[in-house]
Amino acid sequence: MVKPLSFKGEKKPKKRKRPEADPSTEEAGGVGPSGELAVAKAANEDAEGDDDSWVSAEAIGDVVGPIMLVLPTEPPTCLACDANGKVFTDPIVNIIDANPSSAEPHDVRQVWVANKIYGTEHFRFKGRYGKYLSCDKYGILTATSEAVAPPETWTVIPTTDTPGTFQLQTLRETFLTVKDDSTKANGTPEIRGDATEISFDSTLRLRMQARFKPRLKASKESKEKAKVSRKELEDAVGRRLDEDEVRNLKRARREGDYHEQLLDLKSKNKHDKYG
Repeated sequence: MVKPLSFKGEKKPKKRKRPEADPSTEEAGGVGPSGELAVAKAANEDAEGDDDSWVSAEAIGDVVGPIMLVLPTEPPTCLACDANGKVFTDPIVNIIDANPSSAEPHDVRQVWVANKIYGTEHFRFKGRYGKYLSCDKYGILTATSEAVAPPETWTVIPTTDTPGTFQLQTLRETFLTVKDDSTKANGTPEIRGDATEISFDSTLRLRMQARFKPRLKASKESKEKAKVSRKELEDAVGRRLDEDEVRNLKRARREGDYHEQLLDLKSKNKHDKYG
């Protein structure tokens, strides 16, 4: 089941009651009259857990699910798109002391859903309105395509001298870059995809939801496996257990050899009975 995407400071509905849709929110494209964001659904069927916090991607394997592309500008901005497919830089509101490693989205337009293209090492990035991030031969970025072709295909490259940062490269081997010194008419930094070399201006940070991060996800699954009562363990073995036996069985559930340990204890029961 697809999990809803939520934001810091947003009130969550109680689980026992089903929240009613607000017509004014739907008409405003996800933003209600009070300015609060409606819940946006992240397009990833494999989402598990309820951790809505945002963390930094540290490796290529982390780039999956809802992400935020944080740009190297001052003040910090991120990549966003609107309903017309326009791609632009948007100021980051949810951030601590202007530190890019603490950035979180406050608007669904700032969120992209990252997925690796099957059978390749390339990625695609779907925007809020279901269209993919694209770069044409002139370096102009848009989000108007509903299908993935070469212009919508990206390579994510870790920055060798700056851990925790990445480069986004097109199939033409150009890089997504922000031009902070050459601003548009409205005063916002310009974002393009025609840089031919890696530089500070092409170095991005990727923020992602914690529940999609493989290491954190595995840690949570391990803790869930360890959640078993003493009574359940004693029922499985068929007798009362001492503290060491309970501790060993819980460790076995985390490490994956629970059934082997259980069989050993059951076998010991038989030997004790007939020995």
